[in-house]
Amino acid sequence: MITAGMVKELRERTGAGMMDCKKALNETQGDMDKAIDFLREKGLAAAAKKAGRVAAEGLVESYIHGGGRIGVLVEVNCETDFVAKTEGFKALAKDIGMQIAAANPSYVRREEVPAEIIEHEKEVLRAQALNEGKPANIVEKMIVGRVEKFYKEVCLMEQPFIKDPDKTISQLVTESISKIGENISIRRFTRYQLGEGIEKKANDFANEVMAAVKK
Repeated sequence: MITAGMVKELRERTGAGMMDCKKALNETQGDMDKAIDFLREKGLAAAAKKAGRVAAEGLVESYIHGGGRIGVLVEVNCETDFVAKTEGFKALAKDIGMQIAAANPSYVRREEVPAEIIEHEKEVLRAQALNEGKPANIVEKMIVGRVEKFYKEVCLMEQPFIKDPDKTISQLVTESISKIGENISIRRFTRYQLGEGIEKKANDFANEVMAAVKK
């Protein structure tokens, strides 16, 4: 039996409408986790339709960490000035800035990575695999997997979200599109780190940012 309390819990956990939550619970025989997946799948489908629309409004958000030791400027776009001024959109932009400060990506998405960078990475990975004694016939397959890992390290959209590593930044943006109802796009960013390029003791800035998030 689907109770009002179950519907309320699902609404609070997903932000979906009451009738959608009730339908999801009915479709999944009251299994909360499966109901969340059901709604997420619906949300992703709805978001995909919005993703083709032009997003020319938005804001440039700043994030400063560690008393000014790391600074980020990121441009996040949406479709209307009205949405750009909402707390939900501002919070998303702030989270993106925090992600960039902590994870230090080099690009927004994989399409921006120059071909010569990928080719160089493949050559390095190929040499590593051969030096590890891997058979030549499986080295190329290994390279494909390692290049995918490389993308996840250097591309913002493919990185695990620091507040919820079970989802990527791409998934975070897609869920936000579904909730906000407009296309959202991360256009560009700049990250500054105090003393960058000057030899000094290394600090684990990612852990510091995460510690700040949990306060």
